[in-house]
Amino acid sequence: MSSNDNKENDFELVRRIKHGLLVKGEEALEDMIQVARATEHPRAYEVLSGMLKNVSDAGDSLIDIHKKKHDMEKKEVPALPTTNNNVFVGSTTDLQRMLMKDVETIEHEDE
Repeated sequence: MSSNDNKENDFELVRRIKHGLLVKGEEALEDMIQVARATEHPRAYEVLSGMLKNVSDAGDSLIDIHKKKHDMEKKEVPALPTTNNNVFVGSTTDLQRMLMKDVETIEHEDE
């Protein structure tokens, strides 16, 4: 089994777990809302507030694992080599001939 297969399997496992937690958290929130309304107790509302935050964080975490997977799948584009400090070795006559040859090539390409 390749490393990519392991990564894909791990991603699917984590995604399934996070998704399941979100579903169960949503069900628990519904139950807690009923308890808080029925008792009107401040502690029940405090617990409900904490549960809301936890379920919201779990949703954010699910999105984050998708972003991480996308980032892992990006292929790095190799940078082109940079040439610095080019040096021409030759006489001024050689340089002029080389430059004139480039000018003639450019003029022929334009036609």
